Amino acid sequence: MSMLRTESLVKRFGGILVSDAISIDIVPGELHAIIGPNGAGKTTLINQLSGEMASNSGRVWFDGADVTALPIHERARRGLLRSYQITSIFEDFTVRENAVLSAVGAREHGWRFLQPMLGRSGPAKSAQDALVACGLAARADVPAADLAYGERRQLEMAMALAAQPKFLLLDEPMAGMSVQESAAVVAMLTRLKGTYTILLIEHDMQAVFALADRITVLVYGKVMFTGTPDEIRNHPEVRAVYLGEQED
Repeated sequence: MSMLRTESLVKRFGGILVSDAISIDIVPGELHAIIGPNGAGKTTLINQLSGEMASNSGRVWFDGADVTALPIHERARRGLLRSYQITSIFEDFTVRENAVLSAVGAREHGWRFLQPMLGRSGPAKSAQDALVACGLAARADVPAADLAYGERRQLEMAMALAAQPKFLLLDEPMAGMSVQESAAVVAMLTRLKGTYTILLIEHDMQAVFALADRITVLVYGKVMFTGTPDEIRNHPEVRAVYLGEQED
């Protein structure tokens, strides 16, 4: 059974076709990477999958249900969470408060959201577990504004995990990072593999080949090929269109 499946997903901006009948199938526990040149439509696809952007046509199934018509917050409540290229955290809160806020927001409705957060045992435990998983437990009481760039990206991941997702959509989590920071994220994602189903968009090919179970190549909004890392490395068209460019 698929955890996430799309059928002929299309997105147009005026006369420009950005997602061209994209069909992908991701199984539970898989880390599936999407690669492709700039402008291939990778972030647009994540926006469609998360519900942030409506598709012109096509269907999205998540965890056995058709979620095509659901907005982003409803998909998030079902366990479909995403990160962004630009880090989005609450700088005036501590690391712990950011994680707890995410856990509360994923579970609570209406007036209960306004009750004191840190005293709620469920969200507090989810937040602590997420901070441990992302290597931020020792920084829990530090203001988010004081975090280094790599730590901010880790906090955003912790906020997603605190919401207890079934599926993570990660949009370039290593963008702008140093070699050491990227290595820390790769180690973190390695630990999370199998526990969560993950769709990863990333330009760092070394990280992609180290992490991915399967890889889909997008070119001009269309799926060129899907296969294992070895199959991607050895595919002549993929090498000509994308991997050769990366090696240069």
